[in-house]
Amino acid sequence: MTPELITVPSVTCLNVTGLGEPGGAEHLGAMRALYTVVSQMGGPAGPLEGLWWVEDERPPLQVPREEWRWHLLLPLAGVPQAGELERAREAARPSGAAVDRVRVVTQTEGWCVELLHAGPFSEEHLSLEVMEKFMAAEGLVRNGPHHEVYLTPLDDPSPRTLLRQPVRRA
Repeated sequence: MTPELITVPSVTCLNVTGLGEPGGAEHLGAMRALYTVVSQMGGPAGPLEGLWWVEDERPPLQVPREEWRWHLLLPLAGVPQAGELERAREAARPSGAAVDRVRVVTQTEGWCVELLHAGPFSEEHLSLEVMEKFMAAEGLVRNGPHHEVYLTPLDDPSPRTLLRQPVRRA
């Protein structure tokens, strides 16, 4: 597939921020908290999204995965009413999920280079290389964390992930 330059509108999301490898205890706990709270809110949400970055001078894929930082997001259909998140957290508290970590945020990215990656996460680097070449050819540079939209369940044997990179002119 060919990358494209798109404009992503602002969206209201449930958010949990963390540190650690994808699929690790911290990451899985954050997902559980998001889904537990959104189920108590009763509205549509999703699909799951992740913003990824490292606080290191090395290229991100050279940094050990346990040092990766992330925001997990569940987009909402609209802005929750006042007190709705607090009521949902309180109702979800008996689940044992870390519901107090869930926040409501507005995600704003604007211009992004986007590419559909079909295949295992271990091969995403190939799609990211295609995106980097496109950005260089278009005179674009990164303008925020790497963004992934998980179009299939994370354990799907044939995953499909929408890759996004916020950008600006060089």
